[in-house]
Amino acid sequence: MDSATAHGLTFRDAIDTDVDTLVALIQSAYRGDSSRAGWTTEADILQGQRTDPEGVLTVIKAPDSRLLTAERDGAVVACCQLERRGAHAYFGMFAVSPRLQGSGLGKSIIAEAERRVRAEWGATEMHMTVISVREDLIAWYERRGYRRTGRMTPFPYGDERFGIPQRDDLQFELLVKELA
Repeated sequence: MDSATAHGLTFRDAIDTDVDTLVALIQSAYRGDSSRAGWTTEADILQGQRTDPEGVLTVIKAPDSRLLTAERDGAVVACCQLERRGAHAYFGMFAVSPRLQGSGLGKSIIAEAERRVRAEWGATEMHMTVISVREDLIAWYERRGYRRTGRMTPFPYGDERFGIPQRDDLQFELLVKELA
C-alpha cells in the first residue's frame, strides 16, 4: 500500500470553483492563529495574507502550471503548485491543513508531486524556494532529498500580496532535488 492510499488521499488538479477553499487552506497553514496548530506557521515572521484568489486562479489557469489538490473524504486537505520550467519543475504554494500536519501527509503529497512531474513532463529536477530563516522547514525538505544551493533571491518587501514582514532579513533560498 502506498503512502497516499494509507492516508486515504485522492489527487486531482484544482479547478476554478476550488479557489476560495484553497486560499483558506493556504492561509490557515501559514498565517494567523490557526497556523499555530501546525508546524509550518510563518506567523512570527510574516503577517497578513499568504495568497489571494487572483494568485490561486493564475496558477490554476496558467498553461504550464497546475495546483494539485489532495482530498480526504471529499474535503481538500492539502495542495501544491507544480509548474513546468523546461527540464525542471517548480514546486510551490504547498499547504497541508494544520490539524493534519505531522502525520506524514506532507511526505505523501510531495512524493506524488515528484512522481507526476517526472511522468507527465519528463522533469529531471524539482526546484523550490523557501524563506531562508525557516530552518525547520528547510531541514524537512533536506530529509526528502532536497539540497540547499545558497542561491538567494530577495523577499518582495513592500508588496503586501506576499505578507507583511515582521523582520528585515527575509530572502528566498533555492532548494533542488534530482528526480530519479
